[in-house]
Amino acid sequence: MRYLHVLPRYYPFIGGSEVYIQQIVERLVEREPSAEVSIYTTDAWDLEHFWSSGKRTIGRPSHEVINGVEVERFKVRRVPIISPLFFPVWRRLLTMLSASPIPSGVAVPLLQQACRMTPLIPSLGHALRQANYDLVHAVNAPFDSIIYDSWQNVKRTGAAFVFTPHVHLGEPKNPQVRKYYTMRHQMHWMNQADAVITMTFLERDYVVSLGVPGEKVHIVGPGIEPTTIMGGNGQAFRQKHSIETPIVFYQGTAAFDKGTVHLVQAMQLLWKEKKTEATLVIAGPVMSHFQKFYDELSTEDKARTKVLGFISPEEKRDLFAAGDVFAMPSRTDSFGIVYLEAWLNGKPVVGAAAGGVPGLVSHQQDGLLEEFGDIPAIANSILTLLEDSSLAAKLAAAGRKKTLEHYTADIVYSKVKAIYDHALEAK
Repeated sequence: MRYLHVLPRYYPFIGGSEVYIQQIVERLVEREPSAEVSIYTTDAWDLEHFWSSGKRTIGRPSHEVINGVEVERFKVRRVPIISPLFFPVWRRLLTMLSASPIPSGVAVPLLQQACRMTPLIPSLGHALRQANYDLVHAVNAPFDSIIYDSWQNVKRTGAAFVFTPHVHLGEPKNPQVRKYYTMRHQMHWMNQADAVITMTFLERDYVVSLGVPGEKVHIVGPGIEPTTIMGGNGQAFRQKHSIETPIVFYQGTAAFDKGTVHLVQAMQLLWKEKKTEATLVIAGPVMSHFQKFYDELSTEDKARTKVLGFISPEEKRDLFAAGDVFAMPSRTDSFGIVYLEAWLNGKPVVGAAAGGVPGLVSHQQDGLLEEFGDIPAIANSILTLLEDSSLAAKLAAAGRKKTLEHYTADIVYSKVKAIYDHALEAK
């Protein structure tokens, strides 16, 4: 059997969708030794590399084998001369075309041709026009050209098509985020797929409400291998970064939609009112707009905020061991694997009541959720967990139990493999 997984970035970059696929493919190799298991991905490291020059690339060979998985990386290209504004402007035009009264029989083909620019990866499309696999699993809806090329491959070969769109639902009353994940061409791919994998029941219910047949949609969620995040040395982390205070921490891309700006502002509020001496630690890739925001902070607030950028898996384990409260009040997560990582380390979590997070974190049962952008409320939740150790321990323990019962890598792999088998049997 030949399996191909197509996604924007892959290991050694570590993010939610990257870990989700890595755990699937490496188990496929281990448990189905005769199978051919491949990854098609790009050379991007920084997210902004997809639309801006001067950003970091992965710095790995175009072809390599990682833990038995064949990995092919393709270069991201950009339209010459045109400024970095091209990508967001083109995306906006796509949403306008999708929302127009043009009949779908005309609009969908137009959208599918136009979306090949977002992002522009011509060598990936060429490779998919030559490739032959039994099953193709494409990941992450906003990277339209990747999904389009995958869809064209299965149309040509008759392969089974599995689609994990990672629909970001955003704020319940604000369609600003989700409109970029549910344009007519994206919904066409979901409707035509043999199986659609969602992270939570919220995402499942939403795509079904837009017309995707319910029998095609499967709730899986990402899995976690506990040994990869537990067992860190918290004291070593504190010594390395000279931290003696409690630690409020964040792991993920530092960006406005991820709530990182609001997290800093919530801590500023607590510091100003002298309610805590806690240090804020932010780990993960830094978007340019967040870097600008951070650069404009006062010297005093910078001293209390440690922005580490991308850190190694070893230091990440140490951070999760050292931290006291994990906070990621994001509106753009379809799930949020970092909440699982925090729970496994016995840490309470603060999130936003937006995106797919309420489908994972249950307010006041295993975490605290506040409205996206409600800085006083986010600050209050953080302070509550810093001051009430009994509540913090109770919420973290409930989250740990949920993780071990539903979201280990082996449990998730079993669900995905059953989906693969069913999709292949139907061909």
